Amino acid sequence: MRQHTSAQEFNGTKGTVVTIGTFDGVHLGHRKIIKRLLASAAGNDLESVVLTFFPHPRMVLQKEAQIKLINTINERIALLEATGLDHLVIHPFTQEFSRLTAEEFVRDILVDQLKARKVIIGYDHRFGRNRNANIEDLKAFGKQYDFEVEEISKQDVDDVAVSSTKIRKALLEGDLDRANEYLGYPFMLSGIVSRGKGLGRTFNYPTANLKIAEDYKIIPAKGVYVVQSVIANRMVFGMMSIGTNPTVGGSDLSIETFFFDFEGDLYEQHLEITLLTRIRDEKKFNGVDELIAAMQEDEVFSRDYIAKLNA
Repeated sequence: MRQHTSAQEFNGTKGTVVTIGTFDGVHLGHRKIIKRLLASAAGNDLESVVLTFFPHPRMVLQKEAQIKLINTINERIALLEATGLDHLVIHPFTQEFSRLTAEEFVRDILVDQLKARKVIIGYDHRFGRNRNANIEDLKAFGKQYDFEVEEISKQDVDDVAVSSTKIRKALLEGDLDRANEYLGYPFMLSGIVSRGKGLGRTFNYPTANLKIAEDYKIIPAKGVYVVQSVIANRMVFGMMSIGTNPTVGGSDLSIETFFFDFEGDLYEQHLEITLLTRIRDEKKFNGVDELIAAMQEDEVFSRDYIAKLNA
């Protein structure tokens, strides 16, 4: 896959089939669209292009909403690359870009820059200034500028019944199993391991404290999760606590992972940790002994879950 940091930088060698969207989560619904895109490109001797945007349009146009995203931009790139795309165009979304009329967007971006011969888009897609153009407008532009429009029907979209909004809601409600089902892969958190207070070590549960640089990344509901990560080319399992450590008087949110059967210094390393299932809510226990007993139960649950997973 070739990655382009704007439509202007696109330099494909032939005509393209394009689909457009933010693709947050690159979930099962998105993958259905991309599968259709790839098949169409292969069948027409064209190149496949996903046109996506960063920042997310709502970050620019509705700053007060403070939208949280399922993927960081680097996670989204990796997930899209794995689909087998020819080109990924990440166009900067700005106030200026948002003011393009529908025709300017079609003519200047899709036709002149991306060499679109076909556009595959959802029945409810809206575009252009104030999102005032719809699929019928796009079909009219297709006749004017000589490209085909393939509509993803309401039935096709509804059959998948997946949306980024539903996944975000499931994550915030602690329904990780549903979120992972919709995603088609385990939700991930990526960041740098930093030094925490070292409390876990005193409980015989030393943890890696994950710091996530991207403040727009969604953090799932507080609680304890079974997780896995690849460390030094080895799959390592563990349990993650997301919360404020109320039993020991904590107040700041932290993301701490105890990796099973692992020894090594992880400080300043970048880790991608995938969340497999949720064990329980965060609780305030009556003292450290109760907390340690609960962590021991969490470990038993986690190891049992992992054993069944690998059986």
